[in-house]
Amino acid sequence: MASLFGASPLLCHSIGRLGAHRSTSKRTHLGKVRFVAPSGSALWHIVSQGRCSSRRDVRAQGSEVNVGVIGCKRLERGSEKVPEDKEHRLLKVGIICGGPSAERGISLNSARSVLDHIQGDDLHVSCYYIDGNLNAYALSPAQLYCNTPADFDFKLDSLAQGFGSLPEFAEHLSHSIDIAFPVIHGRFGEDGGIQELLESLNIPFIGTCSKECRKAFDKYNASQELKRQGFVTVPNFLVEGSTQDTLELLKWFTGNKLDKNTGKVVVKPIVAGSSIGVTVAYGADDAMRKASRIISEGIDDKVLIEVFLEGGSEFTAIVIDIGSGSDCHPVVLLPTEVELQCHDKSSTEEDEIFDYRRKYLPTQQVAYHTPPRFSEEIIHCIRKGAELLFKSLGLRDFARIDGWFLPSPPPMLHTNENTKFGHTGSGTVVYTDINLISGMEQTSFLFQQASKVGFSHANILRTIIQRACLRFPSLSFRRNILNVSSGRRSSLLKNKIISKSTGVQKVFVLFGGETSERQVSLMSGTNVWLNLQSFDDLDVTPCLLAPANGYFCKGDKNEVNNSIPMVVWSLPYSIVLRHTTEEVFAACLEAIEPARAAFGSRLRGQVMSELEEGLKKHGWFSGFDIYDDLPKKVPLDEWIRQVKDADAVVFIAVHGGIGENGRLQSVLESSGVPYTGPGPMASKTCIDKVATSLSLEHLKSSGVLTIPKVVLSTEKLSDELIVDTWHKLTRELQCSTLCVKPARDGCSTGVARLCSAEDLSVYAKAVTGHLLRLPANSLSKAHGVIEMPSPPPKTFILEPFGGDSQQLIWKGESEWVEVTVGIMGKLGEVHSFNPSITVKETSDILSLEEKFQGGTGINLTPPPRAIINEAALQRCKQRIEMIANTLRLEGISRIDAFVNVRTGEVMVIEANTVPGMTPSTVLIHQALAEDPPIYPREFFRMILDLGLQRSKQLSSQGTVKAPVWEDA
Repeated sequence: MASLFGASPLLCHSIGRLGAHRSTSKRTHLGKVRFVAPSGSALWHIVSQGRCSSRRDVRAQGSEVNVGVIGCKRLERGSEKVPEDKEHRLLKVGIICGGPSAERGISLNSARSVLDHIQGDDLHVSCYYIDGNLNAYALSPAQLYCNTPADFDFKLDSLAQGFGSLPEFAEHLSHSIDIAFPVIHGRFGEDGGIQELLESLNIPFIGTCSKECRKAFDKYNASQELKRQGFVTVPNFLVEGSTQDTLELLKWFTGNKLDKNTGKVVVKPIVAGSSIGVTVAYGADDAMRKASRIISEGIDDKVLIEVFLEGGSEFTAIVIDIGSGSDCHPVVLLPTEVELQCHDKSSTEEDEIFDYRRKYLPTQQVAYHTPPRFSEEIIHCIRKGAELLFKSLGLRDFARIDGWFLPSPPPMLHTNENTKFGHTGSGTVVYTDINLISGMEQTSFLFQQASKVGFSHANILRTIIQRACLRFPSLSFRRNILNVSSGRRSSLLKNKIISKSTGVQKVFVLFGGETSERQVSLMSGTNVWLNLQSFDDLDVTPCLLAPANGYFCKGDKNEVNNSIPMVVWSLPYSIVLRHTTEEVFAACLEAIEPARAAFGSRLRGQVMSELEEGLKKHGWFSGFDIYDDLPKKVPLDEWIRQVKDADAVVFIAVHGGIGENGRLQSVLESSGVPYTGPGPMASKTCIDKVATSLSLEHLKSSGVLTIPKVVLSTEKLSDELIVDTWHKLTRELQCSTLCVKPARDGCSTGVARLCSAEDLSVYAKAVTGHLLRLPANSLSKAHGVIEMPSPPPKTFILEPFGGDSQQLIWKGESEWVEVTVGIMGKLGEVHSFNPSITVKETSDILSLEEKFQGGTGINLTPPPRAIINEAALQRCKQRIEMIANTLRLEGISRIDAFVNVRTGEVMVIEANTVPGMTPSTVLIHQALAEDPPIYPREFFRMILDLGLQRSKQLSSQGTVKAPVWEDA
């Protein structure tokens, strides 16, 4: 949401009512939200007719409870009991996520991903959460889709079953599940804490035992053990607690031939995970200062200072145990090379390490290569060493091992007469980090590397679960009940045209584009593709829409419509699993390069042979289900013809630009190709924020208002008389603070709060200088990185920013709060979901990252009655539906607005015709708050079916010629 007020402030009155449960044992909840859709609406029709035709039950087989703020219905004890007729054939898995570390948000993402991909008729999944204070809760699966840890923790007591203590939690698990799947990263998850708890009651679990976890997770102890085992190690120095022996550190610098004032080292916590708190230091004083800061900030009480490895290449490798019983048989998948890229000379020390941001958020400062661009000898050495390390440390089931390849190793690397492994004729391999519970987000290393050797997400997760079951005699009766590829067709069929006579609908999910929102588009498209491919009656192909000359070339614009020529890449499974569109594009080029393709194919065959040799001994393994085909590129117009010939439907997940301005919709419609979302004219209107306001002016008497705007050309914005321009704008809009945004772009690109003429000048220089992003805190009011439109648009709009009139803790003085609302349905019959209020923790405007990539703050869905009473809420939803019908919205869209908490009047900010569809989008929260809840797979299938229904309706009315596009 990008607006004049920014994100809505948290009301202290509502906090009093909603947050009071934190200080009392009495549990409260916000009341059940009843969804009553019009009987003739498309939404009612799809839900009531069961249009989601997967052979599996997308509602998680009776394991979930209807939820309200994300469900508003508490999970009661015993509510997840497995039906008696299924108990004999279901494996009961308990996902445990959360934890006290700063990686708790990643743990939530991992848990969502695991839940999405292991569900099936042969599994019953229960969900559990450990908060920052080690309190345990049982969750409904719906609640697992909450956005952030703050979001999660805020709603826990009102929506989840709490346990009085960890022993009580363990007792519950002992009779409720067959096996636990811990996905807690960092403390309590990888340090042996949760494992020891489970071991106390002999509860089977996936992963390494507690004793071995403690040894491997502690970076200092692990390095000492590796040295004893004969591995080359990196020299390090331990800083503990308040003990700061600078003299000893100086001796360590000297002994390792490091300059005491400028010697480059890495400073990292001992047991805070692989990314949190890691930084670079220069010299002994700087290193000790940064180590002390880590301790003082409570990140860890022990810190490791290591020699910085110059001139090397970082890698990471996933290890899978395919043995039987207590016999360990580790196989290392194809490793990934991590290439850090600095695109300018202003890079700082943080640019030189693979930190938390680069690991988990889209960035163009890192690229991944699987397999690495190393020689076959080095790759074999990496895999062999990781296998030995896995065995020697007593690890179980799976792990991720990080390290470095150094062509010219520094002399201070620890080696002695006992060193048996690490040195080769081409350089040295060093292992630096052991991750006992690797990240399991949709595009994590686990899934990237597994897909390269034939495993889908579901297949690799189920293989890990089944392997763990073999280690526990108590699960012997369930060893062959789990179908590793349950409910999924072989991906060997992907990228092949399937006739409608087979009863399978071909679907192309299109994402990417050329705007600054393309990374969010990749996340949306990947999420849609992974959800839709679980349906047996769909054949889904992911496709990247990209500039013909690539993302690093400006290319030539088409003289007719001033647009960049576009191509579409049809992607194999493994290439989709990337963090940026640039990375996907580069992976496509790499995949079709003959020498590189042959190299990868040879290594892939070797690893698959090793895996198959071990897995074929197990009756439950039904084979690999991913065929790593080559990507295929065609011009956009040719791709549309192919889609038409395949009798396929296009799921549009392209944000901004061609995806939302009506161009793509116009071409698809004129070609007779079904697609999702609103039509060309609605898209063209809604991306133009001024046109949107003009279209709604006549609804003022019905309680629908629009925000006053001033349109300013790019030339005028950069006028030398910037002070005069500022005073004129503030007088005309009658405010002291402005919100600036492109007149025709997505919902977050180039949106900023301006508090002075100096801010306007900084923003104008960013526009005229063609900056891709405005660095954090460039303006007078604190803010994050602002993605800028590229190329700059012809016009911008400026609106009043009303933040001055609202306080962070709102006491009821203002009657307006900001909301975002999803709408779904047929043209003229749309249904409004319950709105969401986003409580922002910092700054004023939600950035692209905060909105779609895990976010910050708390999403209140639906708004608590302490903020908006029921009558005002219903009037608000009625007006939202009126707005959507007036704008001719259909399928799925999102409206951002202010709502009057007493009257339900709506002041429209903007409408988005291709809203974010990432795993953390607020639309998922709103769909889950329906009664009954609409889970992500069902949600995306409903959007797809609405697109098909619309196409059939147009066909029944005769050939409909799409409007001719006129460039604005």
